[in-house]
Amino acid sequence: MRMLDIIEKKKLGQALSGEEIRFFARAAAEKSVPDYQLSALLMAIRLQGMTDEETTELTLAMRDTGDTADLSSIPGIKVDKHSTGGVGDTTTLVLAPLVAACGAPVAKMSGRGLGHTGGTLDKLESIPGMRVTLTEEEFLRQVRETGVAVVGQTGRLAPADKTLYALRDVTSTVDSVPLIVSSILSKKLAAGSDAIVLDVKTGSGALMHTLEDSIRLARTMVQVGTLAGKPTVAMISGMDQPLGTHVGNALEVREAIDILAGRAGGDLKEVSLTLGGHMLVLAGRAGSLPEAEKMLEQALASGAGLRKLKEMIRAQGGDPAVCDDPGLLPQAPVRRTVTCGREGWVRRMDTTALGSAAQAMGAGRTRVDDQIDYAVGFVLRVRLGDRVLPGTPLCELHARTAEDADRAEEAIRAAIEWSGAPCPRGQNFYARITADGVERFRDGMD
Repeated sequence: MRMLDIIEKKKLGQALSGEEIRFFARAAAEKSVPDYQLSALLMAIRLQGMTDEETTELTLAMRDTGDTADLSSIPGIKVDKHSTGGVGDTTTLVLAPLVAACGAPVAKMSGRGLGHTGGTLDKLESIPGMRVTLTEEEFLRQVRETGVAVVGQTGRLAPADKTLYALRDVTSTVDSVPLIVSSILSKKLAAGSDAIVLDVKTGSGALMHTLEDSIRLARTMVQVGTLAGKPTVAMISGMDQPLGTHVGNALEVREAIDILAGRAGGDLKEVSLTLGGHMLVLAGRAGSLPEAEKMLEQALASGAGLRKLKEMIRAQGGDPAVCDDPGLLPQAPVRRTVTCGREGWVRRMDTTALGSAAQAMGAGRTRVDDQIDYAVGFVLRVRLGDRVLPGTPLCELHARTAEDADRAEEAIRAAIEWSGAPCPRGQNFYARITADGVERFRDGMD
């Protein structure tokens, strides 16, 4: 079999066979063909697309190029959650302990942040002593004993994706739906869970900026997950503003703790409860979403969710005292409260620019090997649709230097648009996608 023949076939818009797709995936993992041929096929896929069957074959082939986790020693149905990325998205730190406190095991492999979006592992590592690299034996034992673990992916998880992801970034093929789906789901399937809940973002801070593109991506992911034998549900959630009010690693951990302790609510709590509710239903712990969300609310009210987070932190070598005293988390030396300086309503936010403002302070990476500053970031005090006065707090900056704070303030002000008339609030959910089809929400979930 020759790579050139496969490129020619896809260039002409023809469907590739399973054998041809597996050859491509192995070639990417083993680097047995030149990058320029892999890039040529990536561009052909970007221009000609793939059927659901081809995308499923590619996902499974990429999964099979590396290790797969065996979670069979963990009792119960294991449900994974994946987000397509956003700013202030700390749902994993809220819902993982809550779902585990409700009796559903959470064996989650997460990633690091790159660009304007934060990574769950970086947030966890802001907790003193916290380990996110466990052996497979340690990982499985922790989930069996505590019900929850959140760790980093192994280097041998879908190695074909590592090669193709790097090439997509430099060949303008990042926005190909089949390539996005196979990249995400190959790793999710390799992680070994029995079912998958997907949080597909839409808006100014999302991978897909329009609702229709987000639905198209989610439908393909659900279809491929289902064809791969994993019950899969996707929610389309808004990223036209940061999900949480806190942006930055230690700051986001603080907000998750505040929600679990009952001191905070808002959009991050609502989205976490909804995604967690779907996880409980797929895990067979609840018969309906209202029942599942009631269970999660009870776990919040009783403190069971916060206790479960403490258990997880302790099991992974971290200091669980941060849950009682978030002041033990890294603290930035420069803090500054910035006011709005005007009267009006918050009309629009460039969420990507807001994430980039935190990244420029040191909270994120431009390259994989960049070091990050866990302490820095900001707390955004306004939401879409808010009416403000000149003295209304806009944000609270947590910076390493006064100069960093100055640049962040300028970037945050530039990322927010104002109106002299009332504006609509942000919407958390736009649609739910299952194997049965698409359910749209006009003004949020019913």
